[in-house]
Amino acid sequence: MGKSTLLNTILTEMVSIVTPKPQTTRQRILGIVPGPGYQAIFIDTPGYHQFKKKLNQAMVEAALSAIGDADLVLVLVDASDPTDEFSDPHGAGVLVRRCEEIGRPVFVMLNKIDRVRDKKALLPIIERWAAFSPAVKNVIPLSAAKGSGIDELLVEIYGYLPEGPALYPEDDLTDQTEREITAEIVRETCILCLREELPYATAVTIERFSETAARRSISGIIWVERDSQKAIVIGKRGSMIRHIGQTAREQLIARFGVETQLFLEVKVHPGWTDDPASLRELGYKP
Repeated sequence: MGKSTLLNTILTEMVSIVTPKPQTTRQRILGIVPGPGYQAIFIDTPGYHQFKKKLNQAMVEAALSAIGDADLVLVLVDASDPTDEFSDPHGAGVLVRRCEEIGRPVFVMLNKIDRVRDKKALLPIIERWAAFSPAVKNVIPLSAAKGSGIDELLVEIYGYLPEGPALYPEDDLTDQTEREITAEIVRETCILCLREELPYATAVTIERFSETAARRSISGIIWVERDSQKAIVIGKRGSMIRHIGQTAREQLIARFGVETQLFLEVKVHPGWTDDPASLRELGYKP
């Protein structure tokens, strides 16, 4: 839908991984925007979606719990998608009603307007969202990928910031550690390189993270659920795992500006996506 893209665009730096596949974000990720006299904290959450497995249930619960922690909720709607978000049982309308129930103001953001040729077609959608719930305080067309509408969004957001001391040091952009960012970059690479449903069965843990002033040495494990999946991730004569490792290594060097050695291993953890104990072992909160 574009939540992670929006956060990265606002911060002008990658703090949340982005892929073309839905449900890429699995946990809450904070992005911190400092400014003269204010500090805005954005929470990127997993998307609200139908679920069958414990992993997806944990993702949805993370998204819903973030609503209660927020002073303002930004709900993204794909303006180029004809899906009826008002009646879809897992659509944006459900989230807006949830915000209404607990007294949270909402901005509905019509994302991907760069893909809408006839901008006049947006007017009835804007009007319908504005009348949908008293919780909706603003409807803002924008393009997270192109950056259009972002300045207007930020101006409107600042009016909802509560008074109080800064919660994070002014140089911080996220609450993620570099170790956590590294695991996410490797997982992003897996999603982009692997086909079909396999990315949804992968998780990444960092087992070793050592560094000097000039170099980092990192060892990680890519977890899958079945031996057949392991064979795909490794590839013929190790071609896929080498490709994943090299691509992720280049991303890490670009992200942190430090020469990096990256060693990856693939292991099988049967049924981890549907087992609470396994989810906890791999860093998720079921």
